[in-house]
Amino acid sequence: MTDLKDILNHEDELSSEELMRYLEGNATEEERFAIEKQMADSLFFDEAVEGLQNFKDPAQVKDYVEQLNKQLQKQTAKKASRKIKRKLKDQNWLIIAILAILLLCVTGFLLIHFSMKH
Repeated sequence: MTDLKDILNHEDELSSEELMRYLEGNATEEERFAIEKQMADSLFFDEAVEGLQNFKDPAQVKDYVEQLNKQLQKQTAKKASRKIKRKLKDQNWLIIAILAILLLCVTGFLLIHFSMKH
């Protein structure tokens, strides 16, 4: 899943609308066959559909998906901001280290240069 903004994987053959119709019992024959085939092929998908069937109201599923999406967005936003802050802190030490090394090099060059003249 390359897009972490949505908990549902839209690259699957089945859409969330088809899955909701299946759970409500309103799916066409082809949709039911496709979902049941995917359930047979994937233990993960089978467990997911079985868990979704435990919801009594389809609106609960939509609310739960929205809640999961919001939670995922918050978590990924926090991680991204932590990485940026960490990079900035690391760069300060890197700049100080580079300046110290350059200062030592210039000082060493000047010492050698003046000692060779005298």
